[in-house]
Amino acid sequence: MERFGVSKITVVNALSGLVNERIITRVPGKGTFVSDPEHEIPASSPRNAVNKGEKTIGDARTRLIGLILPSIYDYFTIRLIQGIQQALNENDYRCVIYLSEGSIEREKEAIKTCRKIGVEGLLIFPVDEELFNEEILSMKFAGFPFVLIDRYLPGVETHYIASDGRLGVNMAVNYLWELGHREIAICSDSPLQTVTVQERIDGYMNALKDKGSLINPAHIVTGFEIGSLEKAENHPLYRYIQNRMATAYITLNGSLGAKIYQIARQVGLKVPEDISIVSFDDPTSILEGYGTFTHVKQFERDMGYRAAFTLLEVINYDDGQHGKYFKTLVEPELVIGETTGIHAPVSPRV
Repeated sequence: MERFGVSKITVVNALSGLVNERIITRVPGKGTFVSDPEHEIPASSPRNAVNKGEKTIGDARTRLIGLILPSIYDYFTIRLIQGIQQALNENDYRCVIYLSEGSIEREKEAIKTCRKIGVEGLLIFPVDEELFNEEILSMKFAGFPFVLIDRYLPGVETHYIASDGRLGVNMAVNYLWELGHREIAICSDSPLQTVTVQERIDGYMNALKDKGSLINPAHIVTGFEIGSLEKAENHPLYRYIQNRMATAYITLNGSLGAKIYQIARQVGLKVPEDISIVSFDDPTSILEGYGTFTHVKQFERDMGYRAAFTLLEVINYDDGQHGKYFKTLVEPELVIGETTGIHAPVSPRV
């Protein structure tokens, strides 16, 4: 680092590349050595143990990481897993995946199981709950390596990586404001006010305050769940859209953006002529035959890659300095699509 004036992460990347090319060899408990091309990698190398399907013992490592997710039913988590898998493959690690299915008890069970089978560290996309998972707190106090993804525990210092939700909402509000929208709603179908949801709502309110606009509480539409749209007319959100309470909607996930689009069509409104929609993540694939949604791109694949790389750095290059945590916010990007348009206020009749 001193000689070439580069960061620690650059050195880590360089060493990982040399390991992949078998130019250097890492021997757990001993160090990193220049490989002898005329000899095989030592039997104690974790690469050999993995290839033979064996679990290493003593001070050797399993080269196994645990990944705990609520589900894999959306493109956000699928792309997240792709990034994680890429980083682990590049560093000769393998991954075991557990789904909590939104249950904090299953999340606790998954953490215990992963630690029992000997994973070296954990990547956790925490369940939306008001209470902390004490298993996560236990790992923190025990010094077990883990990285949280997409959300963190308020008041608890941990390694985590997430998209910058405040910035993403700010981009969406600014763009809709430029198009002439003044009645902008923000919608979340999360049953709980999670850290992620609250940060985005804070970003929404700050963006409007910066423009000298009053905050209309009726435009903060949260705390509801919406399933099938077969009887959507009985849902409060249906009536909200039907009564044209807002001219633009910011949804905190792609699935909800698609549902608002479908409800708008049911009540006879056109997108973007009558209402505009900006979603977090791209739901275009959900709506067959539709063009690109205007959405906040969160770079999930990059987020997953960086989360996995951070965990491996914590595992392999811990310098023993406690109290220092990697806190990474990935900068989002506003992708302009076909669900947003200029809003022309209706002139009052004389």
